[in-house]
Amino acid sequence: MTENFNLYAQYYDLLYQDKNYSEEVAYIDKLLTEFSSIKIESILDLGCGTGKHDFLLSKKGYTLTGVDLSSEMIDIANSMKMQKVTFVKGDVRKVKLKRTFDAVISLFHVASYQTENIDFENYLQTAFNHLNVGGLFIFDFWYGPGVISDKPTIRQKELESETLKITRISKPNLFPNNNMVDVNFEVQIENKIDSSTSNISEKHSMRYLFLPEIVNFAQRIGFSLLDSYEWMTNKELDFESWNGVVVLKKTK
Repeated sequence: MTENFNLYAQYYDLLYQDKNYSEEVAYIDKLLTEFSSIKIESILDLGCGTGKHDFLLSKKGYTLTGVDLSSEMIDIANSMKMQKVTFVKGDVRKVKLKRTFDAVISLFHVASYQTENIDFENYLQTAFNHLNVGGLFIFDFWYGPGVISDKPTIRQKELESETLKITRISKPNLFPNNNMVDVNFEVQIENKIDSSTSNISEKHSMRYLFLPEIVNFAQRIGFSLLDSYEWMTNKELDFESWNGVVVLKKTK
């Protein structure tokens, strides 16, 4: 998965500058408070990216450890020199940190990058192995019924900073027999200072998930499902829900 982000890690935060990290962190904080039977002090973030969620969660009093496979993302996260936050390069499917946490989170569809069953199972196992008993695992994902009902389409996104203009075209290919979408990104970066341009092409393979398969994998590992929602709205998941979130608990 690292090749998905290494090429444009330096442009990642600009591409997602419209992402409301503050609202998402408030939402996660609310879920942690609502569902936890233990005091949540330490959090492991699987697939932390450039650390934006971690920084905001640390300001709420949590101690964070972020893991990401992209060394470029980790370098950007470390450059912010946050207190109460540690970043580690590692694969969310097999990283072993030799410590446990009160909660594990995994946001921005990291779960849907686990395209093979063994990948998804190992990802869940990583969270389980790093949780204290009673700890929560919260992750969001592409929800199958919503993706099938409202199929992905070609999209274009344009963003600018003082020095850069970025145009990204996303072209999806749907593979219904594999519950997969290949999202092909074509990114053009224009340097506004010297008018030079560069281009990046990447393919992100995404798996859309169904609640029964999530529950099946989770229960086999030892999790119990506490609840599931449409991401950020707390509506019941339905055919209009593209993004879902589940709250799992390590019971023993």
